[in-house]
Amino acid sequence: MLLPIRWKTFARDFLIIQVGFALFGISIALTIQSNLGTGTWSVFEVAIANITKLSVGAITVWNGFAVLVVAILLKEKVGWGTLANILSIGPWLDLSMKLIPSVKGNLILQSAMLLGGILLQGIASAVYIGADAGAGPRDSLMLAVHRVTKLSLRLARAIIEVVVFIMGWLLGGPAGIGTLVFALLIGPAVQWAFRVFHVRPHQVSEETQFEIEGGVE
Repeated sequence: MLLPIRWKTFARDFLIIQVGFALFGISIALTIQSNLGTGTWSVFEVAIANITKLSVGAITVWNGFAVLVVAILLKEKVGWGTLANILSIGPWLDLSMKLIPSVKGNLILQSAMLLGGILLQGIASAVYIGADAGAGPRDSLMLAVHRVTKLSLRLARAIIEVVVFIMGWLLGGPAGIGTLVFALLIGPAVQWAFRVFHVRPHQVSEETQFEIEGGVE
């Protein structure tokens, strides 16, 4: 099921969404190269990249398609931005990984990279979601699980994140204290960025928005 395309604003939306994806790729690279531990999905994708010898960006693309297939099988609506998300963030991530050096033995710089990556990812999320061109594959999966199981959005996302983290950790992904810091701070970072950029996606219903803001456990 596809969301309608707004052709009148497509060029502007595409430019905005690419800025968001570029920032997102940079944010992931910062957390990975900080060597303190990264987000749950990156723990899994770096583990797969190490096993397959493919780039992290390439694994991000393939993983995005796999997640999207599951979301579509669960009859979740997707937009052109969902496909753009899958095809764009991986290449931006690979480019950022080449430009941002891996840092070890410098806790101050590593911490700055980790926290900067988390803040930047919050901003990136607000930028690309604000284009209202469809949720990313992972968000689409969260929405699908929420709709099918009737679990709260937070619980649905938490279950997905825990499962992905365990798989990544068992496969030798870069889990660490930074992973816990990421889990604790990414939500507030996204919420702050949404407020700053006045992001309220049109496709989010009043009930869902109420739940996202903490009205439903």
